[in-house]
Amino acid sequence: MSQTPLRNQTLVTEFILTGFSEVPQLQVLFFVLFLSLYTMAFCGNCLIVVAITISSGLHTPMYFFLVNLAVLDVICVCTVVPKLLEILVAQDASISYRGCMVQMYFLSWSVAAEVLLFTAMAYDRYVAICQPLYYDSMMSPRVCAALAGAVWGISIFGAGLNTYLMSRLTFCGPNVIDHFFCEIPPLLLLSCSSTYVNDIMTIVADIFFADLNFLLTMVSYGFIISTILKIRTAEGKQRAFSTCSSHLIVVSMYYSTVIYTYLSPNSSYSPQMGKFLAVLYSTVSPTLNPLIYTLRNKDVKTALKKVFTLMVEKLYIHSL
Repeated sequence: MSQTPLRNQTLVTEFILTGFSEVPQLQVLFFVLFLSLYTMAFCGNCLIVVAITISSGLHTPMYFFLVNLAVLDVICVCTVVPKLLEILVAQDASISYRGCMVQMYFLSWSVAAEVLLFTAMAYDRYVAICQPLYYDSMMSPRVCAALAGAVWGISIFGAGLNTYLMSRLTFCGPNVIDHFFCEIPPLLLLSCSSTYVNDIMTIVADIFFADLNFLLTMVSYGFIISTILKIRTAEGKQRAFSTCSSHLIVVSMYYSTVIYTYLSPNSSYSPQMGKFLAVLYSTVSPTLNPLIYTLRNKDVKTALKKVFTLMVEKLYIHSL
């Protein structure tokens, strides 16, 4: 009697994540490093959300998208790092089949949403610099809401489709994932059924989410740079560059890691390189994003000072 797809899926009930190293001294070092990055990423992005929310002067399209980016960064680090810390501390490297699928879904969702959001942010900067007279109409609250809705909706659908296709595979042999979280490329290597459809969909998704959006972002910045160079005053050029340089730094760092990870064929997938790049886009990038945007932005700095002042005042009142 042939087995049902459900039984095939439960042949492997859990996976084992290898993490980074089994050397005790390195385990402690990695724990301190990732706990610090996790704390900075979580607190930094939450502060960004609070600061922009309570500051009416920051209720503009650019900061609206920045709040969305901060939320996605929180989702990303909360999906990846807690399990990694558990592996490093409790030496519990196992993750259930369902837990693995859930982790992969939320990671795919946050990664896809971020690259779509980068395109929306680039479009916002394009309109602000190249079409300033039409900015209020082209970036109205309704347009911003529609763009954000598209970002979240398309990324949720894409992550759901990839997770569904992964759940249809049979895992009946090795269950050791040479990674510190469940990611599509190393999981495909463990399947004992055909991954042809998954390979095709992974490439299609990467071309759409990463390559196409990277191209659209670069085209936007091509027009932006062309417009900035036409500005006569040095002060005007500097002010225009300052409004988009932070975004360009974040985009370049993020795309370079994601495109390599998901576009590389399984035959050339390198576990060590995969881990290194995964650390960059799942942990380092969410940690640096608040710093990049705040250290170069006077308005956000002012809003953060307001948040800290309110926190100190509340603590002082409670201490009385």
